[in-house]
Amino acid sequence: MKIKITTLLLTICLFATSFISCDSNDGTNVTPPQKCETHIDADDNGSCDLCRVSLYIYVDFYAINDLHGKFSDTSSDNGVDELTTYLKNSSLTDDHSIFLSSGDMWQGSSESNLTSGKIITEWMNELGFASMTLGNHEFDWGEEAIEENVKLAEFPILAINIYDRETNERVEYCESSVVVEFDGFEIGIIGAIGDCYSSISGDKNGGIYFKSGDDLTDLVKAESEKLRANGVDFIIYSLHDGYGKNSNTQTNVTSSQISSYYDVSLSDGYVDLVFEGHTHQRYVLVDEYGVYHLQNGGENQGISHVEIKLNSVTFSSCVAYAEFVAESTYEYFNGDPIRDQLLEKYKDDISIADEILGTISSFKDSEEIEQQVAELYYKKAMEIWGDEYDIVLGGGFIRTRSPYDLEAGQIKYSHVQSVLPFDNPLVLCAIKGSDLLNKFFRTSNKDYFIYYEEYGRDVYNNIDMNATYFIVVDSYTSTYGPNNLTEVLRLNEDIFARDLLAAFIKNGGWK
Repeated sequence: MKIKITTLLLTICLFATSFISCDSNDGTNVTPPQKCETHIDADDNGSCDLCRVSLYIYVDFYAINDLHGKFSDTSSDNGVDELTTYLKNSSLTDDHSIFLSSGDMWQGSSESNLTSGKIITEWMNELGFASMTLGNHEFDWGEEAIEENVKLAEFPILAINIYDRETNERVEYCESSVVVEFDGFEIGIIGAIGDCYSSISGDKNGGIYFKSGDDLTDLVKAESEKLRANGVDFIIYSLHDGYGKNSNTQTNVTSSQISSYYDVSLSDGYVDLVFEGHTHQRYVLVDEYGVYHLQNGGENQGISHVEIKLNSVTFSSCVAYAEFVAESTYEYFNGDPIRDQLLEKYKDDISIADEILGTISSFKDSEEIEQQVAELYYKKAMEIWGDEYDIVLGGGFIRTRSPYDLEAGQIKYSHVQSVLPFDNPLVLCAIKGSDLLNKFFRTSNKDYFIYYEEYGRDVYNNIDMNATYFIVVDSYTSTYGPNNLTEVLRLNEDIFARDLLAAFIKNGGWK
């Protein structure tokens, strides 16, 4: 796929902190001695050897990762209205602006979750995004939701390494790359998801697999060679995976420091710039080949911004600026009306978000919420299956999302959905005594929370390692292979952790 970008006339620099990686001489300080019809730049310094005119074309990339549906302003997060204004302003002031995403855009807020990501996709359409790489949380509603968003999107969804298990071909709803064209230049964007397959609930990814490691490197190299052969001048790698530490200033990294997610051999002529995601860190890194890697923290904390210079005669390129733009740069901008327009369009789908559930008397941190959910799992299971099965405990892997906690006071459904966004149904499972003891009663995983009563205490104190017991978890925990769980029954109603907690608060819990 190829996308054409039109040229804008104004060039205004808006950069607070920048990192220079190429010669700053662009020929603008030399008085042109003559005019020429054909420019020459034998020394590739960006200035015509004959008329001294600057030969550089500037392209600005603005990358977003891990937005997690943060669409409207809340007490803990900014929405997209001020961000929209900032990005639209950049389109007016830059020679060329290209917007792209490195994944995990949809899952996380009521507005996005209740529309299965469509409200975010339409927002990206409004801004004219060039591409979006799939992240692991795009699979939280299964492949059907991705396919619906692909139909709605006016930009390609990228993932070179997601394959169908039956056909062993790349899934049809993803493209491997896209080419953006302007003023005779072509910029390629290759998208890939990292080795985060285990971060997806097993019942949402059973028909696919991700190629990773050397297989992914081979795919990216082959795609790069194809793009170069077809005349692409500059290649961006949009990867939903990343470095594990924050670094708000430019940092040089070795291949071993980033080898867990990136093969540095890609920087040897195959990839010119890398935008990353998934780890929710903020950094501007430079690898051993001088290739920049950026991530902006996610959750609408900021933007990754890079300006490149392209020589219109020699077609050489280099990074002029690379920076993390913090949300404080634009948080007080006037909001763009597109947010309110989309809220109005989807008002029927998201009406439940404003439902007031009740009032809680004190602040509830993530651990208290997670432990309460484990108890609610158990009690719901006893209500449904308790007459037929001796259920030992409820719980499993339970982790809240941003803003992680609940403030004291009035609680809306949207508050609960933000901290517990996942659509993972309850599952009654059989488990061997030894696994029950080691993976639940005595688990070392800090994100595992369990609740049990008298029968559970009796089992814990007198467990038979070879006996079969029954527990209730959600589908994320039940499909995690190492737990050795066998599904017995599933609650097929749309009742998830957030709904159980919402009902608990509505009935006076934590009052």
